[in-house]
Amino acid sequence: MAHAPGDTAPPASSPRPTAAAADRPLSHWTAWAQWLALLTMTIDHLVRYVLPDSWDLSWAGSSIGRIAFPLFAAMVAWHGLFNTRNPLRYARRVLVIGLIAQVPYMMMPRSSDAFILNVCFTLASGLALGALARQGWQHYRQETLGFGWLLLGAAVAVTLWYLLGFWVEYGHNGLMLIPFFMFAMYALNDSDNALKSRLWAGLAAFPVLWIAGQMNASDMSKSFTVGTCIVVLILAAGGARYVPRVFKNMPRRLWLAWYPGHFALIALWVVLSGQLAM
Repeated sequence: MAHAPGDTAPPASSPRPTAAAADRPLSHWTAWAQWLALLTMTIDHLVRYVLPDSWDLSWAGSSIGRIAFPLFAAMVAWHGLFNTRNPLRYARRVLVIGLIAQVPYMMMPRSSDAFILNVCFTLASGLALGALARQGWQHYRQETLGFGWLLLGAAVAVTLWYLLGFWVEYGHNGLMLIPFFMFAMYALNDSDNALKSRLWAGLAAFPVLWIAGQMNASDMSKSFTVGTCIVVLILAAGGARYVPRVFKNMPRRLWLAWYPGHFALIALWVVLSGQLAM
């Protein structure tokens, strides 16, 4: 079984920047988001799998724990949109982390034995769908792709989204969050002061917030997920330029190793504490 709606995991390291650095928005906020996302994810998993139920800390998973996934999804979308020449290669790097983490992830105590791929698969697949959709639309506008081929590509993408949604953490909603983030971030960052442009940018943000509102059951969880998405959208609309540099950049090796590493340690605890028979 997958983690309950709201479990989280980090994407791969930040991709290499493009040459057109002056044309993209500042990304200082993502360095802060890395620390916050890892912290909230770890709190969620400690409460869920390590700390005793008698401590009654489930509220932490339903609040603080719901910050991490939208942050990771937003960082993947942002880097895939602004900071890498090849979003599909970036998605493959995220996928490698998911492959490494899958075995300890499957050892987490669950109420079902259903096979689910961890959230790195969700992030990688969502980024790939968003990048391919964007590339297809660009080719269509440049008249290097016919309308029939565009429709065929859209049909294939929808089919893949539908099939993958049953196998990945966060399901169909999680897969859609990243393409919607990419769409909204592009519109918000590209808009000027014209009323029509601002209205279009504002409308582009609604799918993100709608999907975020569908991802959790409780009102508390929904509010933290949606609130996190609102903050990210404000950053995409120009707020990113006001974010200072982080006090300490996260070491790249730590960023890459944290997700599979923390699951490996929790899996060891699960075995030693007798929660899982080997």
